[in-house]
Amino acid sequence: MVKMAEITASMVKELREKSGAAMMDCKKALVETSGDFDKAFEWLRQKGAATASKKASRATSEGVVVGRVSADGKKACLVEINCETDFVARNEEFVGIANKIADAALASGSNSADDLLKAQADGKSVQELVTEGIAKTGENMVIKRVESFELKTPGVIGLYVHTLGGKMGALVEIVSDKELKADDAQAFARELAMHIVSSKPEYLSKEEIPQEIIDNETRIESGKADLAGKKEEIREKIVSGRVEKNLAERCLTLQPFVKDPGQTVDAVLKAKGKELGGELKPKRFAIFILGASDDAGNEE
Repeated sequence: MVKMAEITASMVKELREKSGAAMMDCKKALVETSGDFDKAFEWLRQKGAATASKKASRATSEGVVVGRVSADGKKACLVEINCETDFVARNEEFVGIANKIADAALASGSNSADDLLKAQADGKSVQELVTEGIAKTGENMVIKRVESFELKTPGVIGLYVHTLGGKMGALVEIVSDKELKADDAQAFARELAMHIVSSKPEYLSKEEIPQEIIDNETRIESGKADLAGKKEEIREKIVSGRVEKNLAERCLTLQPFVKDPGQTVDAVLKAKGKELGGELKPKRFAIFILGASDDAGNEE
C-alpha cells in the first residue's frame, strides 16, 4: 500500500501530462488508487476529469519536426530533431541543419536515429553535421526519431508538417490496385496526412484495436457515476454506444474527414479511388508531435 506521503510531485506531474486533468485531481486519483498510475488514470476518466485516451501533446523539449517526400510520391520520411530552447529551434542555423538531416533521411531510408547519424549529408556524416550544429548554436542537438516509408506496390505516400513552427507532422501510405494519376493522388495523400495531424488517430481501422483496449474502455464506461441506478439492459446499451463512439474516434478510417466532416475517411477514400482510377486503402501512418514520447502510428 502506498501512503499519501509517497505520492510524489513527479508522479502527479506525469499523470497530469497524460490526462490533462488538474493537479489536485491527479493527486487525489493517485491517493485513491494507492499510487497505481494506470488505475489513477482510469479513476480520472471515470470521474470525467480526464477526457483524453492518450497522452496530451505537451512538448517536453524544443526542436522541429521536418519531412521530405520524393517527387513521385513513392518515398518519404519524417524526422524529429530536438534542441534545448525555442529560440534555437527558430534559429536559421538550426533549421538549416534540420533540413539537411531530412534530405539525408529521404536518401538513406533510415528508420532509426542511429542509422540516420551514419548517413551522408553535404559530404559528411549526419553525426558530424549534428556535432557542428551543437558548436554553432551552443545547445545540444538530438535526433529523437525518424520514420521512412517506401512504396512497394502501386499507391502514393502523403506528407504533411504543420506550418506553425514545425511542431507536428505525419506520413501516410496509401496503396492501390492500379497505378494512380500522380499529381492528383499526391495532393489527396497530403490532405489525408493533414487530417492525421489534426485528428491524431491511433489505429487504421477498428479491426486492429486489441481486445484488451476494448475491454478496458468497457470497464471504464461501466464504472461511470451517471449509469448508477439504471436498468441493466439500458446500462449495457449506453455503455456499448459510448465504447463504439470512443473507438471510432481512434480509428483513421472511421473518423470524420477534416475537409468534409459529413463523410468518414473510409467514404472519402472510396470516392477518391473512383476519381483516381483505383481502389484506395491506407496501409500505415506515422505521426510525430514534438516532445511526445509515444505518438500514434499504425500499419496493416
